[in-house]
Amino acid sequence: MSSRTIKRKSTGVRRQARSQGNRARMKQARSTTGALVDWAMRFLPFTEEQLQRIFLAIILGAAAALAWFVASLAGIPAMASQQLAILAKDAGFEVRRVEVRGVERLNELKVYERVLGQRDRAMPLVDIHALRGDLMTLSWVKDARVSRQLPETVIVDIVEREPHAVLKKPDHLVLIDSAGHELEPVSAQAAGAMLRIGGPGAGKQVEALSTLLEAAPALKRQVAEAEWIGNRRWNLTFKTGQMLALPEGEDASASALVSFARLDGVNRLLGGKVATFDMRAPERIYLRVPPAEEPEAENAPATAENR
Repeated sequence: MSSRTIKRKSTGVRRQARSQGNRARMKQARSTTGALVDWAMRFLPFTEEQLQRIFLAIILGAAAALAWFVASLAGIPAMASQQLAILAKDAGFEVRRVEVRGVERLNELKVYERVLGQRDRAMPLVDIHALRGDLMTLSWVKDARVSRQLPETVIVDIVEREPHAVLKKPDHLVLIDSAGHELEPVSAQAAGAMLRIGGPGAGKQVEALSTLLEAAPALKRQVAEAEWIGNRRWNLTFKTGQMLALPEGEDASASALVSFARLDGVNRLLGGKVATFDMRAPERIYLRVPPAEEPEAENAPATAENR
């Protein structure tokens, strides 16, 4: 029986050359990359081992973030938080006491109405930020801080607004603070000798009025009422019942008030016979007295030289 020998085809010269060229290029690329890495490592404050750990930490962190995102979609963190709250409550960490501090004028029951809804609730479930926001809606509350005192107490610290004056409404009086924030209705008897402010839009001008009165501290204590006229200027009524009409504009009204204070210091205008002092005209002051007392002096002008 005759035998036949089958010869395998040898790799072509071109293919072999191309393969050798590819291997050479790969070797050169590796050496170039390695050289670049070595060059970069010289400028980094890390060793190669530390750099590997950093890359590993980044990879693990990304994996953890992805796992948390998937778990969040499935509601697992919320379930875990709820279970933790139940365990805390079983361990005695629940709201059983509420302590309110800093309340003097505010009706304390209004604070408890908002906080007592947290009674018997697990401490981890008490949303202190939402509770603070609810307390800030109370008219007397300027600021509030809510904190937990483990294991069972919620503490509420209140900063109250200070009553500054009384705002005259068409049918009632309202206490306001120095910023014009309305606090609560008040009777005329309870308002006592507090400064009364009236006129449309006067509530928005309380701070401007305070600045104006500070220009003449000696007169400030004598002012009983201030009326905002035409949304542009003030009429001041003193405790003597006399009225001072001031001009428009912050600077002009402050200047007029200071001039009136000087006149009063020299001539004792307050407590005298003049009922109205009109300083709306520049460089002049008009004095009005009741006709029955001194009609010939009505509308008698005093020039700037007499001021």
